Amino acid sequence: MFPIRIRDLRYSPNGHAVLDGIDLELGGEGITLIMGPNGAGKSMLLRVLCGLVEPCGGNIDWGSGARPARGVMMVFQHPMMLRASVLANVALGLKPLRVTASKRRQQALAILDRIGLAHRADDSARQLSGGEQQRLALARAWLTRPRLLLLDEPTASLDPSASAEVERIIREIRTDGTRILMVTHNLGQATRMGDDIVFLSAGKVREHTLTQRFFARPQSVEARLFIQGELPWRMGF
Repeated sequence: MFPIRIRDLRYSPNGHAVLDGIDLELGGEGITLIMGPNGAGKSMLLRVLCGLVEPCGGNIDWGSGARPARGVMMVFQHPMMLRASVLANVALGLKPLRVTASKRRQQALAILDRIGLAHRADDSARQLSGGEQQRLALARAWLTRPRLLLLDEPTASLDPSASAEVERIIREIRTDGTRILMVTHNLGQATRMGDDIVFLSAGKVREHTLTQRFFARPQSVEARLFIQGELPWRMGF
């Protein structure tokens, strides 16, 4: 699957360029954070990579050629929960993999224990808090052992303690060997979690560099203005 090479990727619904010639290369390890202003194309890039949206032009080379049938999972900012138990929701990810019912239950309980929700296994998933639902959505994806996990602002609507739990789980998924590509607006989160930063503006990649270098010496005008706008009392270039 890796490296993933994206060349001149375009998506222009109704003539409006959301992705306007994205060029990007992603290796097989680490956590890459996608940042940029609203409307930059961050979430749309994830949807194209996940296969939810067909691009208007360009090419994605998945290392071995075509996009793999399995191995890519996506978790949204507001995950969908079935009208079923916590256990049934997390075990759902294993159904396409032809795992027996007993093994699905065993593996699902094990992953629930890792995210701290084993005690809620028989409760309705829709009764969980927002942070708990996001942890459950991550567990559902994690259980399939994806090669690439796409995360669209997974902590955007969570309080600090819930965000910290989600960040912990994401790090564990990364340690397990999953490549992570994550959209965030949270600059503090970016400094804590990102190995590298992809900065988008107006549907284009303006920078792709190591996290420390991005915040210390942003090279594009767009990135400097973005950082200064978020942290005007700390940053001066």
